Amino acid sequence: MKETTKPKVTVEECTSKKEWDAFITSFKEANFLQSWDFYEFYQSINHQIVRRTFKRDGKIVAAYAGEVEPAKRGRHLAIAGGPILDWQDQSLVKQVFDDMKNVAKNLQCVFVRVRPQLEYNQDSAQIFNEHNFRKAPMYLSVEYAGVLDLHKSEDEIMANMRQRLRRALRKAEKNQITIETSTNPEAIKEFYQIELQTAKRHSFYAFSEEFLTKQFAAFAKGGEAVLYIAKKDGEILAENFMIFYGNEASYHYGVSSELGTKYSGAPLLHMQAMRDARKRGITRYNFWGIVDEEDTKHRFYGVSVFKRGFGVSELKYLPAHDLILDKKQYYLKTYLIETIRRKIRHV
Repeated sequence: MKETTKPKVTVEECTSKKEWDAFITSFKEANFLQSWDFYEFYQSINHQIVRRTFKRDGKIVAAYAGEVEPAKRGRHLAIAGGPILDWQDQSLVKQVFDDMKNVAKNLQCVFVRVRPQLEYNQDSAQIFNEHNFRKAPMYLSVEYAGVLDLHKSEDEIMANMRQRLRRALRKAEKNQITIETSTNPEAIKEFYQIELQTAKRHSFYAFSEEFLTKQFAAFAKGGEAVLYIAKKDGEILAENFMIFYGNEASYHYGVSSELGTKYSGAPLLHMQAMRDARKRGITRYNFWGIVDEEDTKHRFYGVSVFKRGFGVSELKYLPAHDLILDKKQYYLKTYLIETIRRKIRHV
């Protein structure tokens, strides 16, 4: 019997937001990192972007979006949360990786950095090893996340919470803390000012107001971004920048004021965002980054304890991997600089 061959795969730049998002959101593991609007944001800050689709018989079977980071340590094509495809289709995986390599070369990149939506295990690591990737010296996006299954009812989530967090929720309600929402990019002005306070307390680098405003605006125009604001007597305690895309509600950024350290409004923000996610038909709530429970000296240990208090499941993604195009520049600059930076920042 003659063996059937798969139809030829054609590759092209995608120009249809509707077609792109329909394919990306058809994969349950996908989130906003590969959304159309995320790369609209990158264009707004003058980064070159690519949106590549792979089709059989006119139907998309794989896709990836990436943006060019013009970093002094090494210009590179960054692909976070992608590619999106059937990883069992080995010939398709090879074609996608080959395309990344060719696109990056044409964009004069030193390397391609990929952090896929794959759980970290021996099989996923082997895929990248077989295609000549090496583990990156720095992360690209969150690699260790806390997630909640929103198939669970609110009562079930409350029952699985740590007692301290349940008490904080009851206390917040007793203190008459209120929750407001906004999809107006102008609201980022206050968010940014509180971010500066948060960054000072927790010793991290704050994003610029322009960066946050443009990112929020890119998602808000399609109803995908919402600011959740906790207040007491009209004063802001905390704010969460949430993104709703596909099957996931993502806790993108969170900030708290000095007053917010006394009156905790953050738990209420998450509970309200979960309710809204369910109304959208979303079944996964991603708290994003957490650190190992034993890593008590990490600067984000405290916030990780808070996130774990909700009874999250822990999800480890395959770490970022690099496909090196210019070995000399990569090892003399990129690898050396990022290794030192990682040790200094303890990330």
